[in-house]
Amino acid sequence: MTSTILITGASSGYGRATAQHFLDRGWNVVAAMRRPDPGLFTGALERLRTVRLDVTDEASIADARDAALAAFGGVDVLVNNAGIGLLSAFEATPQAALREIFETNTFGVMNVCRALIPHMRKQGRGGIVNVTSSTGMAPMPLVAVYAASKWAIEGFSESLAYEMERVGVRVRIVEPGFGPSTSFGANSAHRLEGLTPPPYDAFARAYFERMRDYPTNYTSEADVAEAVWRAATEAGNRLRYAAGADAELVADLRWGNSEADFLARVRALFVPA
Repeated sequence: MTSTILITGASSGYGRATAQHFLDRGWNVVAAMRRPDPGLFTGALERLRTVRLDVTDEASIADARDAALAAFGGVDVLVNNAGIGLLSAFEATPQAALREIFETNTFGVMNVCRALIPHMRKQGRGGIVNVTSSTGMAPMPLVAVYAASKWAIEGFSESLAYEMERVGVRVRIVEPGFGPSTSFGANSAHRLEGLTPPPYDAFARAYFERMRDYPTNYTSEADVAEAVWRAATEAGNRLRYAAGADAELVADLRWGNSEADFLARVRALFVPA
């Protein structure tokens, strides 16, 4: 039988690339987005459904789930990819922006998981892949709120994995580095003026200059699509998948060093003198 995947945030960036990756490999794909557009994809469109889904709207999540079940009879893998980025000094971050980040990046993931888990539990199999960020391993300056929203999902996913394995459902985490679909990309939803005010402005400019001379390539959409593919299809109990050379670098720093060495090396990479 053909496997079915439901991907949130599939209209652009990592989500769109991942949806196309699975469609190209023979899967049924439910590409969920706030404004459905089947013209975003190519190939065997009879195996594609584009559905409306806003991760902050539980009714739309239920409708998207039901549409997927009606079209393909089940969902084998859920990919929680939808998210928004934020670059800001914490003290300058409006409360409304902070809440929006958590409503989407944290509670949105939980909302979608809660809607799909009963189906997966009843069918006795499935996979949940939560896309977080390399900031979930190594937070850098000016992403305190964004990193907190992703760290919450790291902890949520690790705990959930123990609950779900007993009913045949695997939980994995994909951790992309910096790229066009992250908080550092030009398309960030929240790269707002005034969020790095004095005395942070000079620090922020020096930081961004340093990031332009990063020691590895940044993460591509293809890197994330391939990491999600492996997370969705590999057997075993692996939990985390770094996506992209830059994410692999920080994974090595995080897990291959003492805390003191890790913090010193992160400061050397990210923090201007």
